[in-house]
Amino acid sequence: MPLFTNNKNTQAGGRGDHFRLGVWLRLHGVDLITMALMGALGLGIYEAPPAPSRSFPVYFQDGEVVYPQFAYPLRKEVIPIYAAALIAFLVPFFFFTVFQVRRRSLNDWLTTTMGLLKSLITAAVFQVFLKWLIGGLRPHFYAVCQPNVQANVAPFGTGFASLMYDRSVCTGDKDQIDDSLESFPSGHSTAAWAGLFYLALYINAQLKVMSAHNSAYWKMILMFSPLLGATLISGALTIDEFHNWYDVLAGAIIGTCTALVAFRQTFAAVFDFRFNHVLLPRSTSLFHRNPFLVAGMQSPFFTYHVATEDLPVTREGGWGWGKEAFNGAPGDATVLMRGRQQGSGARNRPAEAPTNADGV
Repeated sequence: MPLFTNNKNTQAGGRGDHFRLGVWLRLHGVDLITMALMGALGLGIYEAPPAPSRSFPVYFQDGEVVYPQFAYPLRKEVIPIYAAALIAFLVPFFFFTVFQVRRRSLNDWLTTTMGLLKSLITAAVFQVFLKWLIGGLRPHFYAVCQPNVQANVAPFGTGFASLMYDRSVCTGDKDQIDDSLESFPSGHSTAAWAGLFYLALYINAQLKVMSAHNSAYWKMILMFSPLLGATLISGALTIDEFHNWYDVLAGAIIGTCTALVAFRQTFAAVFDFRFNHVLLPRSTSLFHRNPFLVAGMQSPFFTYHVATEDLPVTREGGWGWGKEAFNGAPGDATVLMRGRQQGSGARNRPAEAPTNADGV
């Protein structure tokens, strides 16, 4: 059973086709189950106490605090972790929904959202494993630990000059101490970049911010807006002193990596403007063993030939009126189409735009 059925009123990318939810669920069911299991695994690890027994100094022999960078007071978070997670999902989801005004495809809407969830869940599980097995001291560790160690008193710990202690000297709240030992990497930063960097890639693909024509400046601003948001969420953690700068940087790297892979797994390209708006087909799954072809396709995979029936949101630069650019810039996937390009010179000749070609 095909995911879509043919319809004479087909819009861009099968927009007029009839979507079959049952088929979509069978094709993506394994992914949905896997994401649920990964979410449960991440939650279980998040609730587990820190695995390593970390040593730390408190005072030098002259009574000076060894690490004043861990002596900040415990403050209220500027952005709670649940708020960061909601922003990382809801803001991209809002744009996916708004862009359906042009995309008009339930398959596009659901599959794009699934790509976002893949990025967020993978990043979350990755970072909770690191928190659990590696961790580190938060900037307010001493304030939370409240070590039973007196200044100007001979150290009685372990290691050289007996300077090192473990959490057994702490007299503070157990849960707060556990949390203060799991600073690396930042969960806020991980979630923000996993979700909002994915959104930036999506905006670039749908509005063709970086493409074969000089797009409107507001599109560049819109593309950078989620990156600004991710940076602000990450930077707030150094204001409330819940994280060290390297915790934030590590979280940003993790989130960016998962966003890149999840986007490329969902769409035909990341930066190649000719294909980065095209959803990759899902041909088989454990629950749908027989390969199928979406209406209009001849292969169960994307062939990287220009598909004028699958259009992005924008209508500038030739998109939507038959003059889409398909000769990529150096470094794009042009080599895959060289033979096709040689016989299609007519399509590259300048053409007059229709009177309504100055749309979004």
